[in-house]
Amino acid sequence: MPLLSREFLVVTVLIAVLFPGRAAANQSAKCLALQNSLHFENTTILNVAYIAKATNVSTPGICQSTAPVTFAPLCRVQFLINTTSTSAVHAEAWLPDVWFGRFLGLGNGGLGGCIDYVNLDYGTQLHFAAVGSDNGHDGGGPTDSGDADQLLNHPEVINDFAFRAVHVEAVIGKEIVRAYYGTPAAKSYFLGCSTGGRQGTQAALLFPDDFDGIVAGAPATDFNHLTIWQGLISHYVGAPISPATPSPKFIPPALMSVVSAEILRQCDALDGVIDGIITEPDACEFRPEVIQCTAGETTNCLTPIQVEALKNVFTPLFGLDGQLVYPRYAPGAEADPFGNIFGGGFFVFSDNWARFTILNVTEFDFSNFSVAVTPFWDSINPGGIATYNGDLSAFRRRGGKFFTYHGQRDPIISPTNSKRVYDLISHTLSLPSLDDFYRLFMISGMGHCDGGVGPTSFGQAAGLNLVNTSSHNALLAMVDWVERGIAPDTIIGTDTNGSTRTHCRYPMRSVFNGKVFVCTA
Repeated sequence: MPLLSREFLVVTVLIAVLFPGRAAANQSAKCLALQNSLHFENTTILNVAYIAKATNVSTPGICQSTAPVTFAPLCRVQFLINTTSTSAVHAEAWLPDVWFGRFLGLGNGGLGGCIDYVNLDYGTQLHFAAVGSDNGHDGGGPTDSGDADQLLNHPEVINDFAFRAVHVEAVIGKEIVRAYYGTPAAKSYFLGCSTGGRQGTQAALLFPDDFDGIVAGAPATDFNHLTIWQGLISHYVGAPISPATPSPKFIPPALMSVVSAEILRQCDALDGVIDGIITEPDACEFRPEVIQCTAGETTNCLTPIQVEALKNVFTPLFGLDGQLVYPRYAPGAEADPFGNIFGGGFFVFSDNWARFTILNVTEFDFSNFSVAVTPFWDSINPGGIATYNGDLSAFRRRGGKFFTYHGQRDPIISPTNSKRVYDLISHTLSLPSLDDFYRLFMISGMGHCDGGVGPTSFGQAAGLNLVNTSSHNALLAMVDWVERGIAPDTIIGTDTNGSTRTHCRYPMRSVFNGKVFVCTA
């Protein structure tokens, strides 16, 4: 813990213990005074409230109506940043009474315009001053297919989404922290997954001074190619499906379960133990023709057309010029229910991104969607959102640390892409190992950001900090790395039964030694 934070904490705790009523009254008055004392360029303080005890608070916008505050007391500051004359970012700062001198910026999800209240609460539980924003528009979160139409014909709103919201959240958030506590944050951190993982990567690339440590999960990097690939995965299996003329490519859920069982049969034992987890999907060469229907078979088997569809799914996507557009789908990830990319509809994020940002139309027929769109999507690259650049030299030079992770059972972002980004950074910086500032952890069995099968919780978000130590908690591991120089060699996942598994940093491999999984070069 930084000396500045320790001194602040000691004084705060002594006052609270010796004079509890006075301490609460003083903090409340100090908090409420922010309503009129905070003055930042292009920023409006919308509301300030002192939350004295655990409760549910009302929230603005369409994403949700209430949010829990489980760690109190804290000061809640709601504010608006006008990024241009046609765009604005809504944000909140949660400032706990017991503060350890650390700032935490939060990311978003999907085509996200939802403040991450869950992790605002998580951050304050760990004594961070936490700030989250709506990413420049209201709605369009990871489980909400609507409201991305707010991006339609609004390039500055897209700029907020692509790169600016997290930056202004950090800049203004830190100023609010300084004003409230009377001292600047000693260290600044970022936490996000999926779109949040991409935001963390973009922050390191474009604004290397914003954060000392970034925890970025399942990053949606190479974003335009990702959305092309997601759309094509659903297209391979028949999307968009018309109820009147169902596609022969479509694989209904019951048959997809047969496919998943066959994938496990072929690949589960590759790691030396049959446990329902494919440790390394890149080593799995699934052969769908094994379950192709033979003469007289009509159930629990694939037609030749469905076999061909699956071969396309599990093959890397190449452009018309022969260049790799995006890695293949991970075998085993099709069993994860998140995202429903095989559900028969054109994948919702690909649909929304195509219509509301690339094409700027409200309606579009995706029946003939193909990889041929790649050059055009690359030329548009709304807001510079691609986030596929290996030059993290400025972030590394100023001492920044980057902890990224990816579930090997991720059903909507290929985990192989995170290895690809690691290799891009290594090549760009001419470094055979990135261990001094950048570490990638491949999480066997984990779905998109969390869940899946096996011990996949390691403090990467609220509700996933089952063991509150840095060896088991990504955010605390980052604090140790930044503040004590102790880099994470592994991260230990836990499940709800208390079982654990050691997850390895890339390019190390997870190997079963007959008893447990260990990491080896």
